Amino acid sequence: MRTRRIPSRSAFVSALGVAALAAAGTVTLGTGSSQAASCSGYVGLTFDDGPSGQTNSLLGALTQNGLRATMFNEGQYAATYTAQVRAQVAAGMWVGNHTWDHPHMTQLSQADMDSQISRTQQAIANAGGGTPKLFRPPYGETNSTLKSVEGKYGLTEIIWDVDSQDWNGASTDAIVQAVGRLTNGQVILMHDWPANTLAAVPRIAQTLSSKGLCAGMISPSTGRAVAPDSGGTTPPPGGGGGGCTATLSAGTSWSDRYNLNVAVSGSSTWKVTVKVPSPEQVSSTWNVNASYPVARTLVATPNGSGNNWGMTIMKNGSTTWPTVSCSTS
Repeated sequence: MRTRRIPSRSAFVSALGVAALAAAGTVTLGTGSSQAASCSGYVGLTFDDGPSGQTNSLLGALTQNGLRATMFNEGQYAATYTAQVRAQVAAGMWVGNHTWDHPHMTQLSQADMDSQISRTQQAIANAGGGTPKLFRPPYGETNSTLKSVEGKYGLTEIIWDVDSQDWNGASTDAIVQAVGRLTNGQVILMHDWPANTLAAVPRIAQTLSSKGLCAGMISPSTGRAVAPDSGGTTPPPGGGGGGCTATLSAGTSWSDRYNLNVAVSGSSTWKVTVKVPSPEQVSSTWNVNASYPVARTLVATPNGSGNNWGMTIMKNGSTTWPTVSCSTS
């Protein structure tokens, strides 16, 4: 179903530029509640097999066209090209698990299935992509044994409703036409590396806009595309609720600590909950009221300084980014 490729080393450096732009606030995304008024529904754009030599270009095209997507990364590439995983997150994308090296999972023993998934979970987390909640089996092949292993790691299996056929040499026109077949809640299969897919991104944005559809996140609860937020619980368009979105981007990093910037959109009366993985700890915050109801959990509320704030996290031997969720008060 795909052509194998090796990511270029130059992309490792280029991806740093994407992350830096996002951290500096120069990458803009048309996401969350700000789009809700013009969205009659949401679809899930997904890109498999990254990171690759094209990841930085793909991220640039997506952000320039106001699109967010789920990147189903292979562990072998995430472990080597960690900067690109961070760039995916910094650009507002979601990161999912696509096994270590793309085998036919249903032909493996349960132990080997477990190894493929667990190593990839760890590689993505170590690279700063968080702990994935979504899993895409290679070739869409699955069975009950694989589903039980997915459940062990809290993963929701995501196949697809529409196959763009970009892996099979589909033209840019054909990829755009495939996107045009999407309806509310559906998910499309695309890949990180085909040149025709990259070329299709501006027209994908135009096609979705013409249908009143927006690029959403894939809910870990339902496996369907929903409005972007950190928990997958945003009401559908017109459903009310006034949700908000909290987006992390990379700040300065030192040997013992790193900064994260947080941008909140969709509401001015928000509460952001940050869960920091052990053994990391929040050491300080700025531009926000902060409380710590339980260990390694930060609850942030506005302090009159606006919707952009940040925190310093002590690494303590780990560099896995925390998870964030946003609610309105």
